[in-house]
Amino acid sequence: MKYDTIFARSFSRYDQKKLGYGAFLGCLLIALSFCIVFKPYLGSLPVLNMRMPVDVGLKMLRITNSYSFEKLRGGDIRSSMATIVNETSSSEIEMGESDTTGTNETISNGNAISSSTTPVINNKDITQQKEMKTLCHVEERTEFCEMYGDIRVDGKSSTVFMAADTMLESGSWVIRPYSRRGDEQAFKRVTKWFIKSGVDAYETPTQCDQRHNVPAIIFSTAGYAGNNFHDYTDIVLPLYLTSRQFYGEVKFLITDKKPWWIKKFRNILQKLSRYELVDIDKEVNVHCFTSVTVGLKRYPQELKIDSSKSPYSMKDFRKFLRSAYSLKKENAINMTDNGGKKRPRLFILSRKSTRAFTNTNAIAGMATRLGYEVVVTEVDSHVARVAEMVNSCDVMMGVHGAGLTNMIFLPENAILIQVIPIGGFEWLAKTDFGEPSKDMNLRYIGYQIKTEESTLIQQYPPDHEVLNDPYAIQRRGWYEFKSIYLQKQNVNLDVERFRITLLTALELLHQ
Repeated sequence: MKYDTIFARSFSRYDQKKLGYGAFLGCLLIALSFCIVFKPYLGSLPVLNMRMPVDVGLKMLRITNSYSFEKLRGGDIRSSMATIVNETSSSEIEMGESDTTGTNETISNGNAISSSTTPVINNKDITQQKEMKTLCHVEERTEFCEMYGDIRVDGKSSTVFMAADTMLESGSWVIRPYSRRGDEQAFKRVTKWFIKSGVDAYETPTQCDQRHNVPAIIFSTAGYAGNNFHDYTDIVLPLYLTSRQFYGEVKFLITDKKPWWIKKFRNILQKLSRYELVDIDKEVNVHCFTSVTVGLKRYPQELKIDSSKSPYSMKDFRKFLRSAYSLKKENAINMTDNGGKKRPRLFILSRKSTRAFTNTNAIAGMATRLGYEVVVTEVDSHVARVAEMVNSCDVMMGVHGAGLTNMIFLPENAILIQVIPIGGFEWLAKTDFGEPSKDMNLRYIGYQIKTEESTLIQQYPPDHEVLNDPYAIQRRGWYEFKSIYLQKQNVNLDVERFRITLLTALELLHQ
């Protein structure tokens, strides 16, 4: 009351109003300044959709980036999608299910997939944190886990354990170490592996029977192994991507081991690892490591390395193959520099059963008259012999099939001619061999046969849908498409029509 009296005597009503307005504006400015200065610290925290199970949980980094490969030569790690998840038991995280049973806070290339926002996490920083020892990557075509710490591998139970004292929380993950994720037909043949981090002491092996001082990689030789195309795109190339960084100082623990597969690719396996292969399924000992990768890295496309996101390229891979098989020819012939003194070599890929040329002699004769030195042979599982033969040639031709995968042995600037049967093969031909050949520094020519060049005209009447509407057959499913166009069809090339393709190849060799 006394204060009000003094205030009234000192100032007129008009002055009192002015002071009141001034005080209000001053408080407003102070509040605004406070908000501006402290705004970065007042934002809402990102919402993590965590499921906390009653029995067991797992604190594990789950990288769902299709291309998050470590830049080993630069030190940085590209990670456009990252999610920290608390998952439940292994039965809930099996392949094919782990994509949908976790979180909704994933960020893809900076764009939020859901309403919640999770900051992109730097892999390099996380691996340095003691509580983050297991990084599981869920990608379009593969799933693999990288583990660091006191790791124990028990082949009898197909389990990789992380010792309890290295993790803050416990849990498990299930993975099939074969890089064709989403293909259930392939995965039926692949053993499931369990990754258990920080499990109860009674479940973790108490001692190491064999301790190793180099990293380990666990992968399967099941799936579609035995098909030459899948051998390379699903196993060999992913194994190169995963293991090359160790320069031979890595051990391969093979599950679903196929002795014939090991024999076929012995040169490559010995080039990637200096150690004896381990048939982990038959091991009774517990093997201990400080670093284990379960599964293999790969890119979504077939026979592909994205050099913008990897320290390696398809050029590096092909150079590695030339070294593994002591291949001498690095570049295809240049007819301009050669002055016509030497003939270019043409490799005609022969097949005994389906999609075979029925007039190989006529094709070879025409090619010889054009100036080619012709080699006709069928490839087999003797990779060293096949590699040497293909590498000695400048042009390779064949009907769409796994045998064309041997283009990886062609010299630089060589030419691949893919003969495409009828049946709507264009997309498959492009995906499997057309696009991959570009990254290999090969020149690609696709030759689409006419209906008259297919032996299916001898099996079906002219108005049948097999000849006139192959897409109707495709709509009935892969197996019906395969049974007709892949297994019943051979090719009788129109030699005069195909002559233009071989002349085009000759022109390219002059460039």
